[in-house]
Amino acid sequence: MNLEILSSDLLNVAMLAFMGVTGVAIARIRNLFAVVMLSGIYSLLGATLYVILDAVDVAFTEAAVGAGASTVLMIGTLALTSDREKAMPNSNAWKGLIVCALVGAALVYGSLDMPLFGDPMAPAQQHVAPRYLNDSMAEIGLPNAVTSVLASYRGYDTMGEVFVIFTAACGVICLIGRTRRRPAKKSGGDK
Repeated sequence: MNLEILSSDLLNVAMLAFMGVTGVAIARIRNLFAVVMLSGIYSLLGATLYVILDAVDVAFTEAAVGAGASTVLMIGTLALTSDREKAMPNSNAWKGLIVCALVGAALVYGSLDMPLFGDPMAPAQQHVAPRYLNDSMAEIGLPNAVTSVLASYRGYDTMGEVFVIFTAACGVICLIGRTRRRPAKKSGGDK
């Protein structure tokens, strides 16, 4: 087995293990500030994994939105609320675990007929990728194939994603910008 492939696989497994440990810590900790910080770390680990998998554009977005903007918005939310989670009875914990297990099993089942990761004979490598790599410069005029896919071939999709992010940001700004009602103070004559 090639040493480079083995080290890459070990690095992928290590990153996934770190993400798994971080996810379990997020689920177990009750201090919400620690949860926000661990969520940012989880996003950075995800961005690192995307870089390892040569998806730098996705990694950049994950780092900016997942670790950056989301963390800032969650810290802003904590400033308006409490930093401790309310204890809830665990009567529905098994129901949630069963639903997660069923969804996970369905996702694994759905991925069984996918081609292996990096398979050069995968349909995407045989039909779509060569066309983008060979024809995008002539069709779009951009030297980077990834940029031409995001900016032109998937232009409407990218515009829709930007619109969703803009709408979410406007909603958060509206929620955070609301003033809180304070209870009326008693007058000095009331004793």
